[in-house]
Amino acid sequence: MSETVGPEHSLAFVISDPLSPEASTAMSSYFAELNDRFPTGFDAGDALAADPIAFQAPHGAFVIVRDGAISVGCGGIQRINVTTGEIKRMWIHADSRGIGLGRRLLDHLEYVAGQLGYTRVVLDTDATLKVAIALYERAGYDPIERYNDNPYAQRWFGKDLSERS
Repeated sequence: MSETVGPEHSLAFVISDPLSPEASTAMSSYFAELNDRFPTGFDAGDALAADPIAFQAPHGAFVIVRDGAISVGCGGIQRINVTTGEIKRMWIHADSRGIGLGRRLLDHLEYVAGQLGYTRVVLDTDATLKVAIALYERAGYDPIERYNDNPYAQRWFGKDLSERS
């Protein structure tokens, strides 16, 4: 899926091999930013090895956001159960923020989750990521009970995909 956002931007949301160097670079950039932003830092642990497995078909997908030939963001879907997918590793490069790309990526990840057969999506986030929390709330995500043991999460959200407009 490609779209034009202005004279300087030609965006593409591309399902990518989660084992590719491009995917690994995007996730590493995401982890580095979390390490810088979280008061206690961020330890990705085995995520670079485990995520690609979870993000593979037929139950998952990894999306790269490209502006022309440059990767500017990413996000993944992994299976929670037969009806529920989880949005993970959603990230937009700091230089590409402020043009609505996060919302477009979230919309695209919801679309991909629906294509994978999920009728509901969930996600978690750290309480320090206030802009992300506001994005999820504006996009119709409701607070839910904790569903995982992510040590960096303090907020959990869910959305019924039948509510997509």
